[in-house]
Amino acid sequence: MTRITNLVWKLRIWKDTRGQDLIEYALMAGFVAVAAGAIMPGVATSISTIFSKIASTMTAAAATS
Repeated sequence: MTRITNLVWKLRIWKDTRGQDLIEYALMAGFVAVAAGAIMPGVATSISTIFSKIASTMTAAAATS
């Protein structure tokens, strides 16, 4: 019975696509930011600062959960 239950959970996880849109939008925003940084060198430092803040916020959130 446990084997069947494990198989059902694996199939549910495989079909779950709820977070897919968020990941796609985040990747697209990252690509736009990299392109903007390449085209406009003055913007590159502010983009780097924004991504550093996002990374530190996510690290802090992961540490608390």
